[in-house]
Amino acid sequence: MFIIQEDGTAKACECRSIRIAEDKLKASGVSEEFRKMRFENFDYSKSKETMLAYSKAKSYSKKFKELRVARQNSIIFCGQVGSGKTHLAMSIGNVLLDTGVGVIYMPYRSSITNLKQSITDEENYQREINIYKNAQVLMIDDLFKGRITESDINIIYEILDYRYFKSLPVIVTTEKSISDLLDIDEAIGSRLYEMSKNYLAEMVGDKLNYRMYK
Repeated sequence: MFIIQEDGTAKACECRSIRIAEDKLKASGVSEEFRKMRFENFDYSKSKETMLAYSKAKSYSKKFKELRVARQNSIIFCGQVGSGKTHLAMSIGNVLLDTGVGVIYMPYRSSITNLKQSITDEENYQREINIYKNAQVLMIDDLFKGRITESDINIIYEILDYRYFKSLPVIVTTEKSISDLLDIDEAIGSRLYEMSKNYLAEMVGDKLNYRMYK
């Protein structure tokens, strides 16, 4: 749905962004599980690192309205497998969706594969990548999981560089540290750090495998 503005131009209705976000969630295959992940059912009692990450996630979701127009408007969760990174990221996503903000979920491994497969069809590739580039909020889950190719780096750079210069927020989970991200690609790592340095949560340590110890 589009709204005709006073100057005669058409502007996409906010509800369209929400519908696109919800369609992307359903297409990812995690829609139902996504909507179940809330702050209320996250166990933050396991460690100091987990509690700090929970606190940052809650603060980010509460302050998002004022943060979204700032340069440091993003949040990144770095840490080991099963530490609860995705649960906290999705908890933020659900708060935003509940308040009418469109959140596009990008499961890194499957999304990057789909984008690479469509790269020979320029029109289709641009249509797909523009969804991630222009989302009100983009959630990248498990960034740089698995083997990383030059093509992977180029695609992620294209998305993040666009969002960086447009001041569009990202929510990122990754097993990589900021130092690792800088080693993979300095431009990607530095942009992510600048966008999220006020909300950088590192979840590392013994018995931080949320799925095993919850």
